Amino acid sequence: MRVMFSGVGKLLSAAWRIDARKTVVATFLMLALAASAALLAVALGMMTDAVIGGRATDAAVLGAVVALLAILAQSSGQFAMVAYFELSELIELDLHRELLAVSNGSAGIGHHERPEQADELTVLVQDSGQFRSSMESLFQAATMVLAVVLGAAILAWQSPLLLLLPVAAAVPLFTGRLAESALERAKTGVAEPTRVALNLFQATTTARYAGELRVFGVEKELRQRYASLWRTATRGLYGAHLRAMALRAAGQVVFGLAYVGAVLLVVRNAIAGQQSVGEVVLVIVLATQVNQQVTGAVTQLQQLQRLANTYLRLGRLRDAVAGAGSTADQPVPDRLVTGIAFENVSFSYPSTDRPTLRDVDLTLAAGSTVAIVGENGAGKTTLVKLLCGFYQPTAGRILVDGVDLRRLPVERWRERMAAGFQDFVRYEIRALEAVGVGDVTRVSDEVAVHDALVKAHSTDVLRALPDGLSTQLGTSYADGAELSGGQWQKLALGRALMRDNPMLLLLDEPTSALDPQAEHELFERYAEHARRASAQTGAVTVLISHRFSTARMADKIIVVGDGQLLEVGDHDTLMRAGGPYAEMFAIQAKAYS
Repeated sequence: MRVMFSGVGKLLSAAWRIDARKTVVATFLMLALAASAALLAVALGMMTDAVIGGRATDAAVLGAVVALLAILAQSSGQFAMVAYFELSELIELDLHRELLAVSNGSAGIGHHERPEQADELTVLVQDSGQFRSSMESLFQAATMVLAVVLGAAILAWQSPLLLLLPVAAAVPLFTGRLAESALERAKTGVAEPTRVALNLFQATTTARYAGELRVFGVEKELRQRYASLWRTATRGLYGAHLRAMALRAAGQVVFGLAYVGAVLLVVRNAIAGQQSVGEVVLVIVLATQVNQQVTGAVTQLQQLQRLANTYLRLGRLRDAVAGAGSTADQPVPDRLVTGIAFENVSFSYPSTDRPTLRDVDLTLAAGSTVAIVGENGAGKTTLVKLLCGFYQPTAGRILVDGVDLRRLPVERWRERMAAGFQDFVRYEIRALEAVGVGDVTRVSDEVAVHDALVKAHSTDVLRALPDGLSTQLGTSYADGAELSGGQWQKLALGRALMRDNPMLLLLDEPTSALDPQAEHELFERYAEHARRASAQTGAVTVLISHRFSTARMADKIIVVGDGQLLEVGDHDTLMRAGGPYAEMFAIQAKAYS
């Protein structure tokens, strides 16, 4: 219950922060609704007695009061709905903003790759839609609480025994909370198959993958796996729903018995002449209202419990993302003098005990171009992630001109970095901005964007765009231009060269969609850019590529295997050594011959 009240407090705080006026108006209207409902029962009882007693004038006045209270109850609810519906929309947007902030609120990316936190994020995204109705649930729950309190006071005035009716109302509320807790545990238990099923759904409904699915004929297989995963998730939820239903039914039975008892009590008193017919009507109307309020309260309690669980998940994810905090206390240098050094660096991803890198000792000299080669899973990309500060070494340290990378402000460090990744983003915005975000300070600078595309050997993409750099990209827009994989990649390569004077240029398989000749020409341009950057900032260029014709251009080649450095040297040195590099180079050269 404490968690639920905490969630309600956070929701009210968000509503007040977003629009205090609408919050006040909605609260007043819902309270008016609760008061008018209770007073309506009193007025009905008094009108009944006036009619039976032949007091025509009193009956007429009370009839008018009944009508006015009925109109007030109806109109208060309708006008309140307008206020809290807008609040609900705004609060849902506020949650989405907070989700975006939490998801991108860490210098690292571990929370995206840890299964347990990915599950938390999946459930949060799924549950975010409930905030559209959360404010309605809160106001209705508040209305019901006030109505039950007023009803209890009136019932106690009639007979102290009738206070047992509101007390009995607490039973279904309690069993409803137990039911919701059972469902929440089940939802957490099936988060993983749900997440995998959603990934399959996206893969089988995205135009980008449609061709491959049909060529390989895997649509049926993926649909079967999707159905199997949902069956697993459904089985996990089905049992929980059965238990929840039994708990809720038990609570309703208890209240139902109390309701019948209350009605029989007042009927007996009326027969005995201890109460008037109007008082019988009053109690029956109030008891009916309490019954409806309890039924509604159980539903609203479930919604508020889900709301509280959502805030709880959000808090856990926020705490996980926040981590240990920054230890940065040194400025990022204006230029590299000695370079970047790995000192006995080891690293294991949080979700596994198996080290991805082990005891890496390596120096990337200022002004050098370094190629990293090796088989898939050897640890090449992990080296890049560590250089970017996405993760911290499990052991050892990375030094930038002798200063531990942990001590440099990561945002400032990344401002002196340019990067092209294999898993690049397809920004569905204007082509100008899709390249310009590589240097957000010049995101709309057409000259800078064009120069970056020239350096990336990517200006041919502009000829395919109907409005040049002003073209809207992506099929999310009716008039958006769809590009080929190679064209999207060329825009990403231009984006990687937007920054004029980086100290670190990272290229992690950024040309996978290009042919070998195009890649070779492109990296010749990169090498030219690297030499220029090296003269200005002592920049280090790090290249990861499976194509050895490109890697041979580097000053230093690093061969990685099973998380360790197998060889380090230039092309000629490694070829003379006849080790793993020479073997892999010969195999690839034979394939292209």
